[in-house]
Amino acid sequence: MLRPKIPTMPTPTGLVTPPAVVEPTTVVQHHPTPAPAPAASIRPTIQLTPGTALAFVGAGTAVVLVLGVVLVSLLLAVAITGASVAVCAVVLRSLMNADAKRR
Repeated sequence: MLRPKIPTMPTPTGLVTPPAVVEPTTVVQHHPTPAPAPAASIRPTIQLTPGTALAFVGAGTAVVLVLGVVLVSLLLAVAITGASVAVCAVVLRSLMNADAKRR
């Protein structure tokens, strides 16, 4: 069988330097000063009035209705296409059977 050739490590030629000695360092832990408390937010809060709530409800209803109309129309398109393909298949089968009977 085929045996893979394992490469051998070439011996270094030329000047070889010894590895550098790494001195261990001491770990000093610093205790951070506590962060100051966050300042009060400058942004205004949103006030939800009955008028804006009604606008949100109306917009949500409109989005749901539009998506529903689009999805129903896509479903109808698929159903009509399937029905027309089925009718075409029945007509073609009928034509082919009638042609085979005449011979």
